[in-house]
Amino acid sequence: MNHTTFRAIALPALLTLAFSASPARAEGAASSAPAPKAQPPAAAAARNRFDRVEQRIRKLHQELQITAAQAGPWHAFAQTIRANAERMERAFDQRARKLPTMNAEQAMQSYTELARLHASNMDKLSDAFRKLYAVLSPAQKHQADVLFRSARPRRKR
Repeated sequence: MNHTTFRAIALPALLTLAFSASPARAEGAASSAPAPKAQPPAAAAARNRFDRVEQRIRKLHQELQITAAQAGPWHAFAQTIRANAERMERAFDQRARKLPTMNAEQAMQSYTELARLHASNMDKLSDAFRKLYAVLSPAQKHQADVLFRSARPRRKR
């Protein structure tokens, strides 16, 4: 599998985190709908992002028809997705808090650090998926190949 294949898995979740982690978006989402249980707007937005990650994991589980015998590698793959999302959430949150006081050089460096984190996350996801893919049946592998090759519509910014 190449990196393009794995982008189809992780990129939607990571891009969702990336483009919805800005304070302005979090505030906009909070003003259009009240946050449940009086959560701060950023916490509610983060909860929504993690809910989308969980939905994607459930959808992949269903689409790949993961069996009980494949539960170990599947669980490791799903946990990698979750851990990657959490790391990206923390990194974007940290950058958003610091951005107002950063100069241009610091802002560029912080973006570089986000790119490195994304690359590291993709390596972890690729390793976890490789182990899962190895235990998939031929029919499941075919389904994975189709799912991960399909072009996903890009979100409008």
